[in-house]
Parts: sequence; structure tokens; C-alpha cells
Amino acid sequence: MIKKILVSQPKPSSEKSPYYDIAEKYGLELIFRPFIKVEGITAKEFRAQKVNILDYTAIVFTSRHAIDHFFTLAKELRVAIPEDMKYFCVTETISLYIQKYVQYRKRKVFFGTTGKIDDLIPTMVKHKQERYLVPMSDVHNDSVTNMLDAKKLQHQECVMYRTVSNDFTPEEVKSFDYDMLIFFSPSGIESLTKNFPDFKQDKIAIATFGPSTAKAVKDAGLRLDLEAPSEKYPSMTSALQDFLQNKQK
Repeated sequence: MIKKILVSQPKPSSEKSPYYDIAEKYGLELIFRPFIKVEGITAKEFRAQKVNILDYTAIVFTSRHAIDHFFTLAKELRVAIPEDMKYFCVTETISLYIQKYVQYRKRKVFFGTTGKIDDLIPTMVKHKQERYLVPMSDVHNDSVTNMLDAKKLQHQECVMYRTVSNDFTPEEVKSFDYDMLIFFSPSGIESLTKNFPDFKQDKIAIATFGPSTAKAVKDAGLRLDLEAPSEKYPSMTSALQDFLQNKQK
């Protein structure tokens, strides 16, 4: 019987989150507790990459984390970002977040609609003369580099932040009594095995979002009970609802 679920994400900001509807419908206790956190690299670590921010005329942002750590580093390095700097963001929501740091006029900010960088590339190609800087996490592959190379764009990727384990306190370890765990990244699985080296799954159900997270569960020798997204259930909440419904039967 599933009564208590740990969702390894921050608590939803809106009361209208489908998670709350599910909790009410099935009489569940939902705990939101990220297994990982993002922290910025130091100015010294950034300098070691030999990247000069002012050599670039456009910044590509793939997340709010990238925006936070870009402007924080620029401040630490005492780099004044020119007013005519252009910003290319994977979604409009991310582009609006830039206003936390600078006042921008519409003509300098461009955004995609799908949240994927592929969708942004046609816009970037229209601005072929720009020199693009792409702030990234320490965990990334070469897909962005390869895409921009294929379009012959001038670009440089650099690490500005890293994902680390959000360690559990001894009290949290003691009261770890969940019927189900939901993960959204391979780093979350790493954090689970780090915080609970003697973790025994037994009847605890494990759910994952995304193929790389599902693979991480199997690689860790754990049982995967629910994998999302699927054709029928594109979101974690829709997949979870179906899973709980079948459990009740």
C-alpha cells in the first residue's frame, strides 16, 4: 500500500499543482525533498577555464540556474555586462527571469518555445555574426557544442555551476520511511546511494522521469517500478496517477 511518497524536487510554488490533487484523491502524504542542489563555481575555478566574458556578444541560457550563476560570477569578477549584450533563452519564462538582474529591451532577448536548444538554433543562425557564450553545469555532454558547430556558429561553452548531493541530516536518515521515491535525474540516484549506502529497496517503489534516470536506477541494481514519460502519460503526475489507480485495483 502506498501512503507516503518522497518527490525529489522542490515543493511546487502553486497550490494548483497536480501533485496535490493526487495526494487528496488517494489519501497520500507527499514530501518534496530534493536529493541534489546546484551551487556556483568559484571565481578562481572560472578563471582557470581561460574564458573572458567580454569576448562574447551573446549569452545562451538553458536554465534559471545558468542565469543566477552567470550574473553572480560576473559580479565577483567585477565584469560590467555591456547594455548591448544579447540573450538567447530556451523558453520565454527563462528569458523573463533575466529581469532579476538587468533591465532589458525586447530586441536584445530571444527565446524558443519548446525548452530545447534545438528550437533556439534557427534564431541563433539569423544572428550568425554573434559570438555566443554558453554557461553550463559540470555535468553535460557535447550535444550543444556539436549542434552549434554544425551551424558554423562562433561559440564557447563554459562551466559556471555544479550539481552536488543535498545531504540528509541524521534525523532525516532515521525517519526515512517512504513507500515510494520519485527521481528526475541520475544525480538523484547517486545521492540516494551516497546518503544511504545500505539502502534496501524491499517494497519501496521507485519511479523515474527520463531515460537516463531510469538507466541509473537499473545500474545501481535497484528495481524500477514506474518509468515516465510514455506515449500515453507524458508527465510524471499522469503516470503516477495511473500507477496508483492500478495499485488500488
